[in-house]
Amino acid sequence: MDSFAFERPLWLYGIILVIICAWKCRAKESALLFPTLSFLKEAVSAKSFLPEFLKYLALFGTLIALAGPVLIDRSVEVKRQGYDIVLAIDASGSMRESGFDPADPTLSKFDVVKELIKAFIKGRQSDNVALVVFGSFAYIASPLTFNKEVVAKLMEYMDIGIAGQKTAINDALFESIHMLKRSQAKSKVVVLLTDGIDTASKTPTDVVVRMAKKYGVRIYTIGIGDRRGIDESYLRWIAVQSGGRYFYAPDATKLQEVYATIDQLEKSQIRGGTFVKKEQLYQYPLFVATLALLGFIYLYGKRGF
Repeated sequence: MDSFAFERPLWLYGIILVIICAWKCRAKESALLFPTLSFLKEAVSAKSFLPEFLKYLALFGTLIALAGPVLIDRSVEVKRQGYDIVLAIDASGSMRESGFDPADPTLSKFDVVKELIKAFIKGRQSDNVALVVFGSFAYIASPLTFNKEVVAKLMEYMDIGIAGQKTAINDALFESIHMLKRSQAKSKVVVLLTDGIDTASKTPTDVVVRMAKKYGVRIYTIGIGDRRGIDESYLRWIAVQSGGRYFYAPDATKLQEVYATIDQLEKSQIRGGTFVKKEQLYQYPLFVATLALLGFIYLYGKRGF
C-alpha cells in the first residue's frame, strides 16, 4: 500500500520561520503620502504582489524539496517453495461400489474420492498439481499446472470406467513418474489411490521402482474399501522403496484423514518478507521553486517594481 512521507521533516519547520519572518520582519521604507492618489497605491500594491508571491513560492518549494518527500510502497514478498504432485486415481469398475461413506451410503467410492481430492487440490496453494486416471490403461488427464481450479474442475468430468474396467497400477505410476522426470521442484510426489489389484499393467514393477529412485519421486499409496480386494503388501512395498508410505482407508472419514496426513507430510514452505520501495518526489517542488525563482529574478530586474 502506498503512503506519503518526508525523509527529513525538520526542514518543514523552515516554512513556519519564513511565514513569521514575512509577518514580523518586513523592511520599513520611507514613503510619501498623497491622500488624493489612493488609486496609485492600490495599483502599486497589485503590481508588487506577483514578485512577492514568486519569492515565497521559491522558498517554500526549496524547503519542501530539502525535506525529502517520498512515496513509500510497503509490500510483502512471499517466497513459495512448492512441490510437484501427481494424483493417480483408480477409475476402474470396482470404484462403482457404494456404502464407502457412512454419511451418504448411496454415493459410490469414486464420487467420494472425487470430492476429497478436489479439497486436497485446492489446499495445495503453492504447488503444481497433475492428474492421472487409470483403469485398464492409464492416461494423463491434466499435466502439471499451478491452476488448481482447472484440475479440480476436471475432476467433475471424471467417471467410472473412463479408462476401462480393469486396474493398471504400474502403468499409472509409470505415467506419473515420467511426468515428473524433468521437474525442478524440491519435492516430487505421486499419490496413488486404488481399491484393487493390478490386473492390466504392461509396465514391470522393477521399472517403476528404478524410475522413482532415479528421479527422486516419492510415492504415497492408498488402498480403500474391502481389504480382501487390495494387494496391500505390494502397495506398501512400492511406497517404502520410493521413500513414501502406504495408507489404508476403510471409509470416507479415514480417507479424509489420510489426505490430511499426506498434506502435512509434504507441506510446502511459504515464507514472507516485507520490502520497502521508495519513490523520490523532491524534483517536483524543486522544479516549481526554480521556475518561481527565475520569475522573481526577471520581475525584480524590471524597473517597474
